[in-house]
Amino acid sequence: MCGIIGYIGKDKALPRILSGLKSLEYRGYDSAGIAYVKNKKIIVQKEVGRISNLEKKINLEEDTYMGIGHTRWATHGEANKINSHPHTLGKFTIVHNGIIENYQSLKDELIKKGVKFVSETDTEVIAALLNENYKNEKDILKTILKTTKELVGSYALGIICTDDLEHIYATRCGSPLIMAQDKNGSYIASDVPAILNYTNKYYLLEEKEIAKISSEEIQVFDDNLQQVQKEMHTFEGSVETILLNGYEHFMLKEIHEEDTAFKNTLDYYVQNNKFKETMPDFKKYQSIHIVACGSAYYAGLVSKYIFEEYVNIPVKVELASEYRYQKNFYDSNTLVIIISQSGETADSLASLKMAKNAGIDTLAIVNVTSSSIAREAKYTLYTKAGVEIAVATTKAFIAQVTLLSLVALKMAQREDLLQEFKGIENYIQDLVNRDYLPYAKFLYQNNNIFFIGRGVDYALCLEGSLKLKEAAYINSVALAAGELKHGTISLIEDNTPVISVCTDASIALKTISNIKEVKARKAKVLLITNEDINDNFYDYKIDLPKLHPVVMSIITVIPMQLIAYEVAKLRGCDIDKPRNLAKSVTVE
Repeated sequence: MCGIIGYIGKDKALPRILSGLKSLEYRGYDSAGIAYVKNKKIIVQKEVGRISNLEKKINLEEDTYMGIGHTRWATHGEANKINSHPHTLGKFTIVHNGIIENYQSLKDELIKKGVKFVSETDTEVIAALLNENYKNEKDILKTILKTTKELVGSYALGIICTDDLEHIYATRCGSPLIMAQDKNGSYIASDVPAILNYTNKYYLLEEKEIAKISSEEIQVFDDNLQQVQKEMHTFEGSVETILLNGYEHFMLKEIHEEDTAFKNTLDYYVQNNKFKETMPDFKKYQSIHIVACGSAYYAGLVSKYIFEEYVNIPVKVELASEYRYQKNFYDSNTLVIIISQSGETADSLASLKMAKNAGIDTLAIVNVTSSSIAREAKYTLYTKAGVEIAVATTKAFIAQVTLLSLVALKMAQREDLLQEFKGIENYIQDLVNRDYLPYAKFLYQNNNIFFIGRGVDYALCLEGSLKLKEAAYINSVALAAGELKHGTISLIEDNTPVISVCTDASIALKTISNIKEVKARKAKVLLITNEDINDNFYDYKIDLPKLHPVVMSIITVIPMQLIAYEVAKLRGCDIDKPRNLAKSVTVE
């Protein structure tokens, strides 16, 4: 959520900052702004809506070589120009990702001191606090350190002070921030895509560290203001990975990359139907807690059935936002698995830290190298999905299900089943290249759609339903099919769309009975199945190949992803950047 980019160097700053902001659009935002230095003055420009609105107001040839930019996802205060970042108070201009939980008490104290605020944001309070502390400290580094000690919550800050227009300052806690250099200057950014046009080398800013950045040097200090040396990291991909490359949307591009995401993930851990050394052995654990948010949570639900079937141990799957506040019961044989595409998901990171503090072993399943969750966990396994830009995850979900299935088979010591993964990328390609527009035309004018399934199919229905919510803004509801008659079937009426998933032969007849129940009430049914069914209880059918249960879920979700894409397109939605949503959810 939100994006930060800062640049100081020999080249004109505004083209680089604007380029960085555009590369961070996937993080989700509803306003954008830039602060830059010209003639020893800080000039701020910001606009509500897309970056294109800001771009129209900016002269990219402006004679400026230093600035900070921001895309804001509204939390404190509505999405308007006043609440947009950057915020200036006194000598300090800042951009901020995160949420300050004690901002109101800080604001009240500052108001008593005569500080006047113009916005509703917690960010302006940080700027005011910096300015107030600077009056006493007279030193920017000491001021930042003192200020951060007073903040409760999460933050990544880009800071400019009028008394030092030769440096950009940065610090973080709970929200990610990186630093980078090329031959012409230095950068701060929320994420690597913001700098990929210029360099793929970067440094990670650790929590509570403070960076002091000039055009030629990056200095980093710990919370005792002692300078620390930083390890350089290299981004594995290239700038090509963040381009559309001829596709209309990133969501579609990434669905077409699912065969590669699957194959790369499989090949990293398996060779010649044998596990490689890259796959650790987790067989000592006798229970598993899987903790995640959104689609990653549903990937965990899918894998629960695989773990319990083949490993024969109990598995709990929990929403991170609930898990971190509830009473959890562990023992020394419990493994807590945290799943996150970005590796920065705030609730998931907090849940991981909670488990660590309880002395419980943790395993991170993430897609971003050196992300916070990856670095905090005892064990880390990477999905090899590549960069994912669209807010609605697709290829990362496929990679998560694949990797979790491999972990389960390693625990179960079932290398014999690895042969079932061979050639799955071909089935993925086939499903991706089918035409789903006829099904989308049947669905897109409806504002209420139901998904029903049993067992692992129910878990997949939850993910399919989420895709319609995210991409197409449709109130879709996924139900365990057997629960229909316990209340929800009252909502079924003439032409109500119902999508049913039926891939588990052991309970297929039960699911079919539930489908017939909704069909008897004149629902319009789309059946997604690998069963040989020829009957008149559905209106549309998508046939899937019949694969082994351990790999079936990897392909079953694909039609639902593409149906959501086509429905969103017919409805004219902003497919890659759905309203109110963000790719990386770094706040509660």
